[in-house]
Amino acid sequence: MQKVPWQKEAVVLVSEGAATDMIENLNWGYIQLGLVALAFGGLQVWWISSVFWKRELAKPMSESAFRKTLERIWSKEQFRR
Repeated sequence: MQKVPWQKEAVVLVSEGAATDMIENLNWGYIQLGLVALAFGGLQVWWISSVFWKRELAKPMSESAFRKTLERIWSKEQFRR
């Protein structure tokens, strides 16, 4: 097998750890990108769920449910006095 001139230099670089450092730097970039993607995804889930929660609050109540809510508020007011 015939060796080409650059093979000797490549073995020296790997033995010094330069290639390992390059791989670690490459992996660290992917880790940072993954963390940003997770944070962004979490914010999106929070935002969408808060929009649906506000919609649930905006639905009109039935008359009986409205009456129960008012009675509960008035009973709290009477206990405060």
